Amino acid sequence: MKNPVPQAASLLLEKLLLLVHVRPLPAGSSGEPPAAAPGYYDTSCFKRGDLLEVPRTLFIHFGIYLGENRVAHLMPDILPAFTGDRRQIQQVVTNKRLILGVITKTASIRVDTVEDFAYGGSILVNHMDRLFEDQVLGSEEAARRAEKLVGATAYSLLWNNCEHFVTYCRYGAPVSFQTDKTSQLLEDWILEL
Repeated sequence: MKNPVPQAASLLLEKLLLLVHVRPLPAGSSGEPPAAAPGYYDTSCFKRGDLLEVPRTLFIHFGIYLGENRVAHLMPDILPAFTGDRRQIQQVVTNKRLILGVITKTASIRVDTVEDFAYGGSILVNHMDRLFEDQVLGSEEAARRAEKLVGATAYSLLWNNCEHFVTYCRYGAPVSFQTDKTSQLLEDWILEL
C-alpha cells in the first residue's frame, strides 16, 4: 500500500502556494484589479532582460523586463486552454481564471505593462543575481528567451511556475528557491508529527 503522506503533503503545498497569486477582492468588485496610475513605476532604471521581483503576502512573483514598459511573466490561466484569441487572453487575469488555471495546471507566459505585472507592489531588480554570480546570461539573451516562450504552457506550483520561468531565462536553469524552501519547511513539519 502506498504511503498517502507524500501525496497529501504535495496537495497541501500546492494549495498553500496558490495563495501567492490570489488577492481577495473587495465586496462588489468586478473582479478586475484596480487601475494603476499611468507611470506609477519609473521604468527608466530597468534594462531589457532584467529580472523583476514583486513581493506578495506569502511569496514573490517574477518577470523578465522586455523594455518599453513590458514584462514577460508566467501566470496560471485557464483561458488559453479554450481559445487562441490573443485579445481575450491578454485581458487582465481575474482570480477565477487564475484559480482555474492552477487547478487545471494551465498557464500562459504573457507580456503585460509593468503596472499590470506589479499590481501595486514594490519591485526588486536583479535581486537573485547574487545567488547566480557566475551564471548570469546576457540581458539580451534573457529577454530573447522570455519572448520566445510567450504563449500557452503547462503550470505547476512546484515544477513550472513564474520563478522557474525567470531563472531559466536569466540564468539558464529553471529553479524555484521559494518552492524548495516551502517544501523543506513542510517536510520538516511532517517529520515532527
